[in-house]
Amino acid sequence: MNLFRKLRIALILAAFAGTAAGAGTPHPITQADLISPAQLNRQLAEVKSGKITLIQVGFHVMYQMGHIPGSQYAGPAAKPEGLQALKKLAAKLPRNHQIVIYCGCCPWEDCPNVRPAFETLKDMGFTKLKVLDIPTRLGDDWGAKGYPLVQGD
Repeated sequence: MNLFRKLRIALILAAFAGTAAGAGTPHPITQADLISPAQLNRQLAEVKSGKITLIQVGFHVMYQMGHIPGSQYAGPAAKPEGLQALKKLAAKLPRNHQIVIYCGCCPWEDCPNVRPAFETLKDMGFTKLKVLDIPTRLGDDWGAKGYPLVQGD
């Protein structure tokens, strides 16, 4: 990993620690918990086959505008109903199943959905949990790189 990427991730994680959702507590997402867009793009066949469960934890309008192929919609994890939908979706999965979550609504430091989704899945006992590293927006960090997006439900 190049120095610029390490510094950017450190700054993003530091910014999360000061948000209302995490004020005074260290951010639960570490560099080891992140998966790059390039890496996930290479693993889309595993998403399609069910070896990896890809879950969008953001707003429905965003999911309809464009989501990663094979992703399942859980709802905004910043809202109780979104967390309930995430729990329901994840409840049927083995705790050692690989899960990747993403939102993509805004820059990491402002995202209201990724952290609660990550914490909920960790609390449920998932051990192979990753967060898609999209520090700006899904359109910029995924779509603009030519990676596939699907529109609609």
